[in-house]
Amino acid sequence: MKHDPSRAIFEMKQFGEFGDVNPSITDSATYTFLQAKTMADTFHGEAEGCFLYSRHWNPSNKYLADVLSAMEGTEEGWVTASGMAAITSTILQICSAGDHIVASVSSYGGTFAFMQNYLPKFNIKTTFVDITDLDAVRKAITPETKIIYTESMTNPMLQIADIPALAEIANTHNIKLIVDNTFTPMILQPAVLGAHIVVYSMTKFINGKNDCVAGAICGSHEFIGSLIDVNNGTAMLLGPALDPMRSSSILKNLHTLHIRMQQHSKNAMYLAIKMKEAGLTISYPGLPEHKGHESLKSQMNPDFGFGGMLSIDMLSSEKASRFMELMEMHDVGYLAVSLGYFKTLFSNSGKSTSSEVPDEIQHDMGLSEGLVRFSVGLDHDIELTWKQIEHCLNLMD
Repeated sequence: MKHDPSRAIFEMKQFGEFGDVNPSITDSATYTFLQAKTMADTFHGEAEGCFLYSRHWNPSNKYLADVLSAMEGTEEGWVTASGMAAITSTILQICSAGDHIVASVSSYGGTFAFMQNYLPKFNIKTTFVDITDLDAVRKAITPETKIIYTESMTNPMLQIADIPALAEIANTHNIKLIVDNTFTPMILQPAVLGAHIVVYSMTKFINGKNDCVAGAICGSHEFIGSLIDVNNGTAMLLGPALDPMRSSSILKNLHTLHIRMQQHSKNAMYLAIKMKEAGLTISYPGLPEHKGHESLKSQMNPDFGFGGMLSIDMLSSEKASRFMELMEMHDVGYLAVSLGYFKTLFSNSGKSTSSEVPDEIQHDMGLSEGLVRFSVGLDHDIELTWKQIEHCLNLMD
C-alpha cells in the first residue's frame, strides 16, 4: 500500500505525561536515574527508554523525531538546531579523511561552501555534477566515494533528482544516497524511493512560520544510532541539539503541513501559468515544458501538488533588484531569503543564497544573474497577488 505521509503523522499516538493532547515539553538538561547501573548502561547504549542528557536525547526532541521518521517512512529520525547541522553531521559521520563525495552542483550555497571550502581541510573531496545527468554521476564515482548527495528539487535551479535511479547507482557501488528534501516535504518521500538518508531544514516548509531554525535527519536505526553514539557519534560530540521548546512548536505545525503544501502548490501553479502567459522566462516543475516535469510526476505524491517554489529570469541583477523592490513596495511579499513562509518571499539567488558558488560555476550551471526565486505563500486571493505582480512588471517598462 502507498505510504501516505499525512496519515502517518495523524496515526501517531503521543500524549503528555498528564494526559495532555499535546506532548509535554521537557524543560530539563539532565535526567535522573533510580539505579546507578541504569546510568552506566545508558552511557553504553544498552538501556531502552532512558534519557541521559539533552544534547543526546530528550523526550520533546524524540516526539518530533518519531513523527518525522513516520512521515518519511524511515526507521528512525533525529533533530538538529539547523538544517546545516543536519547536513554537516550526516556527512561527517559517514566520511573520513581521504573519502570522496559526488554532489549536485545545484545545491544550497551553504551546502556547496561546506563541501567545496570546508571539507578539504579534512582531505575530503567533492566532485560537483549535474545531478540529472546520470552518466556524469556514474563517471564521477571513484573507489574513495562514500556519498552521492543531492536535493530532491535543487536550489535554486529547481532540477528534479531521479531518486530511484540515483539509489540504484549508490547501491551498485555500496555507497550512501543522501537527499535533502527541504523543498518538497510530503510531495516526495526520498526514503520510500530508495534514498538511504533524508535531511531537512525544518526552518522552511515543515515549520512554516520562519520563527525558528531547525533541521532533521531520517534514516535507519543503525545510522541514527551511530550518529548519536556517546563515544564517536558526530551529532553527540559536536552538539547540534535542538531546543525542546522549538521541537514542541514544530511538532504542532507538522499537523498542518499537508494542507499548507497543497495551498503552496496551488498558488505556485496559478502564478506559473500567469507568468508564462505574460511572456516571462519561467521555471516551475509543474509546467509540462519543465525538464524535470515527467520525472517529478513519476515520483511524487500527487495529492500535494508540484511545490511552492518557482523562478523567473529578469536577465540582469539590476532588473531583478528593481523588480523585487517594487514587489515588496506593492505588498506582493517580502524581499528576504529562506522559503516555506505563509507570505511570499523572493530573492535574487546568485547574489544571496547561492552567492557562495563562484560566478564561473554559476554561469556553467546556467544560473542567470537575473534569476528571481519565489517561495509562493498561502494567499487566499492569489488572483490579486498576480495583479500586484503584473502591476510591478508594468512599472518596469
